[in-house]
Amino acid sequence: MKTFEELLQLVENEIKNLNFPNEPKNFYEPVKYILSLGGKRMRPVFTLMACDIFCGKPEIALKPAVGMEVFHNFTLLHDDIMDNSNLRRKKPTVNAIYGNNIAILSGDGMSYLASQLVAQSPQNVKNQILEIFFKTAIEVCEGQQYDMDFESNDLVSEAQYLEMIRLKTAVLPAACLKIGALIGGADENQAQKLYDAGIKIGLAFQLQDDYLDNYSSPEILGKPIGGDVNEGKKTVFYIKTLSQIEDSKKQEWKDFYNSKSMNFNEKHQKAKEYFAKYGVDKYCQSLVDSYYQQAFEILSEIKGDVSILKTFVEKLRIRIS
Repeated sequence: MKTFEELLQLVENEIKNLNFPNEPKNFYEPVKYILSLGGKRMRPVFTLMACDIFCGKPEIALKPAVGMEVFHNFTLLHDDIMDNSNLRRKKPTVNAIYGNNIAILSGDGMSYLASQLVAQSPQNVKNQILEIFFKTAIEVCEGQQYDMDFESNDLVSEAQYLEMIRLKTAVLPAACLKIGALIGGADENQAQKLYDAGIKIGLAFQLQDDYLDNYSSPEILGKPIGGDVNEGKKTVFYIKTLSQIEDSKKQEWKDFYNSKSMNFNEKHQKAKEYFAKYGVDKYCQSLVDSYYQQAFEILSEIKGDVSILKTFVEKLRIRIS
């Protein structure tokens, strides 16, 4: 099997070789820009790893793998517009450089490019792969809508939040694993097990992001920490605190969390005092550990060498950024 580094290099080379026209400049430059920002490339590497497990030829999944990465970056581009974000991976966002209109159009183009690349799957599984891809794309949009709906809902339950991040975050890496497995010749049962493991990994990954948003640093995270608190995002930190706090103080907590007038750093510091008082920080960590453990248990049922995949997931588990 190929190492993580070898698979990552395959992905990076393929992305560099994407042949974009020079004109219209303002349409293609933002696409090239966001793809050049790098990132973990978790999704395309998952696709290649899953393929490698079952056939030892990850290269045959390279086009759809990069298609999944292009789609992921398209969602980030539009997400930054909706969140009015100015930083992504320690660099200015596309919308910050080119404006919202150009960013929207370039994002639209990326979604079609992603479809073209995924459609270059082997003919024997092409229809199945496309069905998974389009279903996943719709689910990601559903998750984004739930996320926006939560902005005006102070009574989001933990179950609702987990379902939102399952759709918005977890289904994409899960689909990558399943697509790679099917291209590699896995049967439906084994491919579905990888999908199920991917859901657990995605849930853990997002909950870990929620934790890091409160307890990392701007230098490591690439953007100011405390953004979720400052924006009033209904993460598990808000939800669990609300469920633990005394009834007489629930409205006070909601008013504080939704406040837009407080100093950024002061609000975040006070929020962390609440989190510590009610053990929400430790609760979030326990959820992360639980989902990663569930993923490892599912991976143990795969009939193939999953050692490299497990090592990669372990690196995700212990990441600090």
